[in-house]
Amino acid sequence: MLAVLTTIGIVLFVLGLLFSIAWHELGHLAFAKLFNIRCTQYMVGVGTTLWSRTWGETEYGIKAVPIAGYVRMVGMIPPARRDESSSGTRMSRWRAMIEDAREAHLVEVEPGDEDRMFYQRKPWKRILVMVGGPVMNLILALVLFASVLMGIGLQQETTTVGVVNECVVAVDESQEECPEDAAPTPAAEAGMYPGDEIVAVNGTPTPDWRSLQETIRDAAGPGTIEVVRDGATHTLDIEITRNEVAVLDEDGTPVQRTDADGEPVTDAEDRVLVETEEAGFIGIQPAYERSPLSAGETAAHMADTAYQVGEHLILLPTKIPDLWNATFAGAERQPDSPVGVVGASRIGGEILTLDMPIVDRGAVMLMMLATVNLFLFALNMLPLLPLDGGHIFGALWESVRRHLARLFRRPDPGPFDTAKLMPVAYVVILAFVGLSVLLLIADIVNPVRLVQ
Repeated sequence: MLAVLTTIGIVLFVLGLLFSIAWHELGHLAFAKLFNIRCTQYMVGVGTTLWSRTWGETEYGIKAVPIAGYVRMVGMIPPARRDESSSGTRMSRWRAMIEDAREAHLVEVEPGDEDRMFYQRKPWKRILVMVGGPVMNLILALVLFASVLMGIGLQQETTTVGVVNECVVAVDESQEECPEDAAPTPAAEAGMYPGDEIVAVNGTPTPDWRSLQETIRDAAGPGTIEVVRDGATHTLDIEITRNEVAVLDEDGTPVQRTDADGEPVTDAEDRVLVETEEAGFIGIQPAYERSPLSAGETAAHMADTAYQVGEHLILLPTKIPDLWNATFAGAERQPDSPVGVVGASRIGGEILTLDMPIVDRGAVMLMMLATVNLFLFALNMLPLLPLDGGHIFGALWESVRRHLARLFRRPDPGPFDTAKLMPVAYVVILAFVGLSVLLLIADIVNPVRLVQ
């Protein structure tokens, strides 16, 4: 059964990724056709064509590898200026690369395309064509996040007691069996039971788990806790003790302990240790229930996720050495290691095997796909050819040059020649291909796993 669920999860994730790519390319195609640019191909994926059909002047198809896609538009690169196309001098290797790229793009120009080429459109139109793809990913991410967070909801901590711990131990010493000399927890001594809903501590109302947690941490010594049990309110006398507990950040998440290099510190059993402090302690764990987030909470959650995506994208080059060591030197694959299509698909397969309600597994899958779309948006907005951001940068620079030319009454400089950046584009392509191959090998020999 686990194998079946894993396979279904992988297939669902791949289909979601294909839809995300198709949705991205649809943004390019829609604006290109709106501005009467001839589009010869609309392809989802790269590599061998698995299926294609031609409708009108455009061939639509699906290719074998779902890592990218493209819309081929006529005239992406402008023709060379006359003073740049001299035939009497020998071309440099750089210049030869530029002209080869220009010639390859001009081959697609046919009679009737004289006024239907990409470079002929005004800069703002070209920007809309190129930004249309990433924005489609952003829209899809927002829809998925909103659907999950405001519709399905997330499992959140409640003030209902889920577990009453038996004994007092420091957070880093937690274990299944209590040591012989360990004292019973205040909650156990006070007669608390799973299912009790805590409504107040020492007379202070506790409407949510965070406020309950803070109130207990700030308290010490004799006190009272009001609980609702079987519909009736009971006041329990309790002796709140002091104990070593995890330091929490502003979101209530335990702060991981790190070494001098900023790497997480683990114990002999590879458990990540956390920073600790002495605070009030009664020894309970909360019960969880699924509840929708408000619009403000949803926006904050999406903003936090977008920040993390941007941070991971910026730090991606610094993670290559660890990725290499995990692939070829037998080092441990870090949980935050980048993954490729294979690795992400495996994680998608693992999600469906998790021990949680099917609704929650579906929510996790949709959240993962939403995060992937945020990453696709951020990646494609980088000002590098052949990414969309490289073409956007070229159009912006052309607009600036033309405005300056008009301001200083100089001749129109003409369209920005993106062909001059093609050698840089080749370097970027080689870097992406190299990273993709490394990720493919790493995801096969040493994959990131949700369940260790």
